[in-house]
Amino acid sequence: MASFLHRSPRGIIFVFLIVLLPVCFPATARSAKLTNIVITNSKDDLLISLKVEGAFAGEIKKAVESGVPTTFSFFLSIEEVRRIWADKVIAEAALTHTIKYNNLKNEYRIERSWEGGNPIQALSFEEARKLMTEIQNFRLTTLDKLVKGRRYQLRAKAKLSKITLPFYFHYILLMASAWEFETEWYTIEFVY
Repeated sequence: MASFLHRSPRGIIFVFLIVLLPVCFPATARSAKLTNIVITNSKDDLLISLKVEGAFAGEIKKAVESGVPTTFSFFLSIEEVRRIWADKVIAEAALTHTIKYNNLKNEYRIERSWEGGNPIQALSFEEARKLMTEIQNFRLTTLDKLVKGRRYQLRAKAKLSKITLPFYFHYILLMASAWEFETEWYTIEFVY
């Protein structure tokens, strides 16, 4: 093996990735979870609010601050709970929040798909983190699709999409996988 390392710089990189990378970049983001899930309604719409905790582990924060665009995806669905038949899906949504840090301007740019795609500028990491990890009053469906007195369930999940590294870092795929997280499906039943 020693002769392999002396002949090829790729051998050194391979050893680094296999031996040192798991120690340097532990997968702490895997402890992310959904909290503060709230189902409310306006006059016409069913509204969902939620928050992800534990999504910004130290290495994800470092990646964002080095300019790597990072995307969180949120998956939501409302289903009518039925006894005999399979549950009926009333509405589904896949939302994305993408963050990119601009070193020159010292600001974070966040795009939230459910807000029309207009980017939001944040001047602090805490403000950017809040914008990335929270959904407030998202309109999942209209109330006319629900029947009073019937049981429904909200299913929700969050996931850090695969980080796309710049071209010259593509060989470090293991590092990117250490940053990934995916929450469990959270289910809340309610009667409308």
